[in-house]
Amino acid sequence: MTVSRRFAQVDVFTAVPLMGNPVAVVLDGEGLSTEQMQAMAAWTNLSETTFVLRPTRDGADYRVRIFTPKAELPFAGHPTLGTAHAVIEAGIATAKAGRLVQECAVGLVELTMGADRLSFRLPRYALTELTDPDATNWINAPVKGAAQAVDVGPVWLVAEVDGIGALENLAHDEVRLADYYVPKGWTGATLFAAEGDRVVVRSFAPGDGIPEDPVCGSGNGAAAAFRLAAGQVSSGDTYRASQGRQVGRDGWIDVRFEGADIHIGGQCVTVVKGAVAI
Repeated sequence: MTVSRRFAQVDVFTAVPLMGNPVAVVLDGEGLSTEQMQAMAAWTNLSETTFVLRPTRDGADYRVRIFTPKAELPFAGHPTLGTAHAVIEAGIATAKAGRLVQECAVGLVELTMGADRLSFRLPRYALTELTDPDATNWINAPVKGAAQAVDVGPVWLVAEVDGIGALENLAHDEVRLADYYVPKGWTGATLFAAEGDRVVVRSFAPGDGIPEDPVCGSGNGAAAAFRLAAGQVSSGDTYRASQGRQVGRDGWIDVRFEGADIHIGGQCVTVVKGAVAI
């Protein structure tokens, strides 16, 4: 049976419509099968589509399932922020003392509301050094140190490129990259470069049909975990990363460190609001 379901498309990591990373949010996801959700995600052809459901765990304000055009994800950053933005706008949940709790496959994710932006605490992270030269031989740019596999729910191959100019003008081999990470079940690769206070990030997931993610929350979380483990940042530090200009966007990601906790935030703006018939 076809049902009309509330729908929003939210641009994340921007306050300017069309300049961030869009996520499609089906606000009435109850009753949809996994197959229907996956078909919807393939149809929207965005990097992620989410489905809002009733929570099943104590302490959660709502539950969300997150899909790329090809697979379900246990967690993702920009869909977490965009879904929270849409849920608040729709009146599905209300922040308590400026906080929301999202339930997803990776567990409970804490979100904080600021004056004009949302942030989430990275639910987990773990790093494994990659000594295999194939981990970075798809990058036609100088790399500083060893790459890491960073598990933040999704697993990202993370490497630091030597120089922002080299990252911005990067040439890379999508086939080699996909051949390396897809058999491992990872999400893709996130590269970053830092010069003083300036940090630039790029994320690639060609194996999931996403040649370059415009602005990636979990990728930035993985890069932040890499930087924290490398001693480039420490508790109490903050920085703002830029991402998306190579694909015509202008996203900004706020990163904050509290002890071992990593918080990723940014602004959101609703671009489409209505209903979908599924």
